[in-house]
Amino acid sequence: MVATLSELPIEVLHQIISDVPPSSVPTVQTVSRKFNSLPQPLLWRDHCLSQFKYWSPEHDIQRKFSGAVVETDWKKLFSDRYSIDRSIARDLDCILASQRNRIEKAERIMGHGYDAKDALLQHLNISDDAEDVLARRFYSDAVLGGLHRSMAVREWAKLSDGDVVPLERALAAFDMFVLHERDGDFHDVATRLDGIAQQVCSETPDFMDQSPRQKAIALAEFFRQHNLTGISGNSHYHDLQNNFIGIALQDGPHTSLPLVSVAIYCCVAQRLRIDAQPCGFPFHVLAIIEPLPGRTLDGRHTESGTSSEPMYMDPFRSHQEVYVKDLRAQLQSLGISPSNFPELLGASSTAEIVHRCAKSIITSLQAIRRGHNSGHSFADVDGAFYAAVWAVLLLPERSTFTAGAQRANCLSHITELIEKYALTDTWLIEKYILPLTEDRTQHEQLRNTIRIIRTTDHMPKNIKGRTSDLLRNVQYKVGQIFQHKRYRYKAVITGWDAECAATDGWMAHMGVHELPRGKYQGFYHVLGEDKSVRYVAEENIALMQENPSKDLMALAGQHFRRWDKTNGVFVSNIKDEYPDD
Repeated sequence: MVATLSELPIEVLHQIISDVPPSSVPTVQTVSRKFNSLPQPLLWRDHCLSQFKYWSPEHDIQRKFSGAVVETDWKKLFSDRYSIDRSIARDLDCILASQRNRIEKAERIMGHGYDAKDALLQHLNISDDAEDVLARRFYSDAVLGGLHRSMAVREWAKLSDGDVVPLERALAAFDMFVLHERDGDFHDVATRLDGIAQQVCSETPDFMDQSPRQKAIALAEFFRQHNLTGISGNSHYHDLQNNFIGIALQDGPHTSLPLVSVAIYCCVAQRLRIDAQPCGFPFHVLAIIEPLPGRTLDGRHTESGTSSEPMYMDPFRSHQEVYVKDLRAQLQSLGISPSNFPELLGASSTAEIVHRCAKSIITSLQAIRRGHNSGHSFADVDGAFYAAVWAVLLLPERSTFTAGAQRANCLSHITELIEKYALTDTWLIEKYILPLTEDRTQHEQLRNTIRIIRTTDHMPKNIKGRTSDLLRNVQYKVGQIFQHKRYRYKAVITGWDAECAATDGWMAHMGVHELPRGKYQGFYHVLGEDKSVRYVAEENIALMQENPSKDLMALAGQHFRRWDKTNGVFVSNIKDEYPDD
């Protein structure tokens, strides 16, 4: 005998309706009173849990998930998130449809905070067969990157204002600049640190019963045994990835520089009730372990009014205690005055550690540029540099003499980088960077650059059709790939002029008048597979009949919808500017 819906247990009905797409639930509930009488909060809580992974902090979602179901209006929460996803889809479609007002739409998406991440990842992971696959992936990734960076900058801005920011969040902010779609955000870092602390207690049941000194040494031993610190045999010391706490905590070899190794050690130690903080010893970060008030590190009581000495650990190199007398001897050998010893042997502020990490990233980048680390595999070198620039600007050195020079240098880099990140970071620069520009000329230059970016974004593009006799002389089209006849680099055409439209100075510098066809030939805006943007004379272009490289495919979405294998060209996504290409 076949059971009717009314005869099925409530648990079975709940499982059935849980498998129904959320948008179809109201329709299904009209089929049977049984469906309509199911506990609504539980159903919509399950949908919130299964449909959305990322939530803005203001939701306090972990507390809600662990609390009583009836305490939260889960249906409204789901409805709000569903509406946000639809809004993001509309704005993203508009970004892809027109080059106009893209900044405004990107800022509107980012205004949803971390609630936007699930939708952006969905668009980023669209099928390879989608008509606009390259463009949708490119702009989803760009807006997601802007969202990540805005969260990172807010943490550093808090530090700059004197607010308390946990060390792990302050350092994970660097990861947010290079995160893209991989794991390693603030929550992931905290979760992995929690997991290490739990593993310590699980493998050493009496760990919490030991004295602070014993715990500090035992924790360092645990780190060494589980390869949680140091540099693996296959990694170069200045490999760029060694500067990022989120990357170091991922599965696999947990390679990291001393600063990051010590930071991970201190963050786990604090979870295990060890008062550990980074110590900014010259050239090599250590961990300083402070005793509990009224106690020594061995757990003994101290006399009233007396304080106990701290201890030092170097988990990057060893599980043994580092004795203060040896550290003082090293400082003395460096010619440092004893009056400066207390500062150099004391705990560093979180802001100082962030600044030091930024300088370390710059050192790694310099090693790459000098060719000392030519085999590096770091995916986002530009993002790493951008993170370091922001950190130095927001958290300068305490020395006013060097801070001014560093800030001026970083401001010049921001001016150079603003075009690359204009879609998502214009508002960040307006809010956080402009107030820092003390030099009037530099301030006005940056303000004018931002004004031009916003004005250009609002304006429709000048249409360049192929109707006049003059334009019929432009031989090549947007979307064709080529190799430069002289310099041999590969690139894709992203625009053109009927003749060279550059300034007289640029033409003189590039020797345009010395070309056989001079300036009166087609000149092409091109995007190289090395991310360079160039302006190339038609006579230097040799079309290629091959598929574009992986690097070029990753960049092409800025201008193109997809790669047309049949015709061997990229399909234009800038028809509002070049309608006939």
